Formats: sequence, structure tokens, C-alpha cells
Amino acid sequence: MKNSTHSDLSRRERQIMDILYKNGRATATEVQTGLPKPPSYSAVRAMLRVLEEKGHIRHEEKDLRYVFLPTVPRDQARRSAASHLMHTFFENSVEQTVATLLDVSSRKLSLDDLDRIAALIAAARKEGK
Repeated sequence: MKNSTHSDLSRRERQIMDILYKNGRATATEVQTGLPKPPSYSAVRAMLRVLEEKGHIRHEEKDLRYVFLPTVPRDQARRSAASHLMHTFFENSVEQTVATLLDVSSRKLSLDDLDRIAALIAAARKEGK
């Protein structure tokens, strides 16, 4: 099993991972059903095999079927993806990353969203002292 990050996933592989994280586990048929413009069953099986080879998922046998589940908790995967994003595009700058995210989503943020972000910043400030 390779040690890899979510940054090496194709769009379709990310969609599969989203389904597995949402459901906790799924068969190939359930994954296929959850995909937009689903590919063939054999294509889904091939992608699941690749994700397993990359170390992102594993399978268990249940009632003569394979059930697939993520190997890494979603929060850990998020942190890994965010770290990769920050390193790749923002020279490891949290400030630049947050500024860009706020700029991109500023029209969509509610006052409640801004209050929650401010609370996160306040908690980070408190922890840093």
C-alpha cells in the first residue's frame, strides 16, 4: 500500500471518496449509483481498486460482496488536503490561504459565518499566548 495524499486523486476518485465519507462504507453498486453521470460498473470497480492500491480505501467481505470504506478519517484527510493546498499555492502561508478563501467566498458568507470565523481566530489567538 502506497503512502499518498488526497492531492493525487482524480476528480472521479474524489467523488468516490466523498460518497464513502458520506455513507461510511459502500459497495461498488452503491458507489456507482451515487456518482454523477455514472461510468460502467467495471469502471467503478477499477477506480475502487486504484484507490485501494493508493491506500485511501480498504474493503471487507460481507455476504459475498466487497464493501469499501476509507482508511483515513475525513478530518485527517481534510487537514492533509489543506496542508497540500497551502504548500502548493500559498508558500505555506496561513494568512495568504485564508485571505484567498475569504476573497473567493466573501459574497456567500453570512454574518453567522463571519462570527464563527472570528471565534476561530479568537481561539487561535488565545492558544498562541
